[in-house]
Amino acid sequence: MFRIIKQSVDRVDIELSGKLDADGMTRALDELIEQSEGVSNGRMLYRISEFSLPTLGAIGVEMARLPKLFGLLAKFDRCAVLSDSGWLRTAAMVEGALFPGIDIKSFELHDVDAAEAWLNQDA
Repeated sequence: MFRIIKQSVDRVDIELSGKLDADGMTRALDELIEQSEGVSNGRMLYRISEFSLPTLGAIGVEMARLPKLFGLLAKFDRCAVLSDSGWLRTAAMVEGALFPGIDIKSFELHDVDAAEAWLNQDA
């Protein structure tokens, strides 16, 4: 399941659980790009639970859209990642170090209040 909720003009929340196939990834990325239209200096809350690796087809869809996804990252200043998986939290922190212009911080899945507080600092 992949769900995107536009909370405000500068806030997008993403929920991901389970496994994505190529069709699901296509729909998810299309919706994410659409919901991020007009966002600048944005904040993102990303909840990942019960994660399963996406199919090869889904990864191919994501790779094909990398240029748009890099442009999408430029719309956001901060991203809080909530996950029940330690390796995903670590991966999120590594991504944050690799992509200039966006601060990414990871939290345990149940640390919603801490993630919200961090997202709203200096907002």
